[in-house]
Amino acid sequence: MSRDPQADMEQADRLRDLERIRLQALVRADMVVAGALHAEDFQLITPMGAALSKEAYLGAIAAGDMTYRTFEPDGEIAVRLAGDMAVIRYRSRLEIIADGHLTPLAHYWHTDLYQRTAGTWQIVWSQATAIRS
Repeated sequence: MSRDPQADMEQADRLRDLERIRLQALVRADMVVAGALHAEDFQLITPMGAALSKEAYLGAIAAGDMTYRTFEPDGEIAVRLAGDMAVIRYRSRLEIIADGHLTPLAHYWHTDLYQRTAGTWQIVWSQATAIRS
């Protein structure tokens, strides 16, 4: 956190907004918006443990091989700021069709690392974990 609590609160709110925009873009398969929000070296670790690059992840969505039917935060998005890095964590409701197989609506934990470069925040790493309860 910086020495300016008001600025930190504004940055945290901005990151929450960006994550919601990113999730909406993924559901709509809006590759222009999604592409701009994901860093070139982005990597997703899926709940099954697969590692996907930006190209593989967004390419699968663009091709229709991966379709989010629902992907939205289910509660608060927690934010931790450290200079030009931020970690966000939240619970989601997610339903997806991947490779023709429906994964029904379920809850997941997400931990995402954002980095600010030249004043612009982009997601660098993302990890999703299925909640089994």
